[in-house]
Amino acid sequence: MKKTVSILAAVALVAGFLLLKNQIGAPVKVVLTSEVNWEQLNPARGDKSPKAGALWGDRAGSGASGFLVKFADGFKSPPHIHNVTYRAVVIGGAIHNNAPDAGKTWMPPGSFWTQPAGGVHVTAAKGDNALAYIEIEEGPYLVLPVAEAFHSEDKPVYLDASSIAWVTQPQVTASAYWPRTAALWGYPQGNQPGGTLVSLPAGFTGAIRSRGSTFRAVVIRGRPVHQAPGKNEIKTMEPGSYFSSEGKSAHLISSGVEECIIYVRAERGFSIISAQPVE
Repeated sequence: MKKTVSILAAVALVAGFLLLKNQIGAPVKVVLTSEVNWEQLNPARGDKSPKAGALWGDRAGSGASGFLVKFADGFKSPPHIHNVTYRAVVIGGAIHNNAPDAGKTWMPPGSFWTQPAGGVHVTAAKGDNALAYIEIEEGPYLVLPVAEAFHSEDKPVYLDASSIAWVTQPQVTASAYWPRTAALWGYPQGNQPGGTLVSLPAGFTGAIRSRGSTFRAVVIRGRPVHQAPGKNEIKTMEPGSYFSSEGKSAHLISSGVEECIIYVRAERGFSIISAQPVE
């Protein structure tokens, strides 16, 4: 069944490619979840540490970075802090992240949260596939004891997937194939960095086009098929897979038979082009 779905999605993508052939731009990078190299997130905890897999940047160095964190079912951290603020999106399982004395609030896939630097918290996870995407603006990313807690001007954010406000472009008539977006942080369509969730409905074929500078995206839900314009390589991306580009570019995407949700981090905005006519 999965093979049949992939073939159908690939055919749809080729059709979309013919309609969008003029969208060729900067080179594109793709990292599938199966290609991620895993290591201990916090080596000091040994085998009790979650696993971390780099998607871009270096969390142990300076500068921004993004990485996956994989939790064992039933994981619970001791109270701790981080030296930097991070953002996160739940990809699999259910994750709790809050103050030590807070009741459990399990966030399902598609939820978004931020953890301010210096704030004491615990993180817990349940489910055999508990997975999250985390990004920071400045490394290194460190796990530190409660004794080193400090105040940060950043505020925690907890956005359950069920509370996300999805919107379509206001000038577009409603269509079964038209995508929706949800702004999470920053200036998603301005000239400064911003983060957005993108929902591509089942049957969608089209492109996500970067307007310039750095574009990064992580699959949160679904199994979209990806192709870079001008390339013959077509890849099916599992949740946690990553694609990126520098400068003006286009990523040809087919959602297949199920809705796909993708987290997009863009520095100068982006647009979504549907190959299907708007109803």
